Amino acid sequence: MSVRHLLATAVAAAAPIGGIALAAPAAAHVSSQPAAATALSMSSGRLGASVGVLLGLVGAVVGGLALARPASRVGTGSGSLGAVLALAAGLIGMALGGLVVATSDSGIGTGNGRGGAYVALVVGLAGVVLGGLALARARRTARLTA
Repeated sequence: MSVRHLLATAVAAAAPIGGIALAAPAAAHVSSQPAAATALSMSSGRLGASVGVLLGLVGAVVGGLALARPASRVGTGSGSLGAVLALAAGLIGMALGGLVVATSDSGIGTGNGRGGAYVALVVGLAGVVLGGLALARARRTARLTA
């Protein structure tokens, strides 16, 4: 047996042992990583973003109704109930969306709710704009009738 053949056999025999020794810290590192959220799990970010979207949507719908029908029960009664409700719901929806965007540590598609938070910001902004327009109309019509 030549020395080359003996060294090749020794290296081939030692390779799996070294491979296991080097793979053990990597396996320990992978197991310490947090598990990714599944499609059906509800994380706190997803929950906050969902509530923000719903509040923003309520604000946008109520603001649209208050703007379209200023004499209705939602739009005005003595003044601007619907407009104030739309402003409040839109602002709370935007605040929740902003909080989730600020506290999420990963991008869209990781289960942190960042995509829903962006939707909450947009829908909440629509609720605030519609509520503000309805409030301005309610104040203007209150000034004209008084």
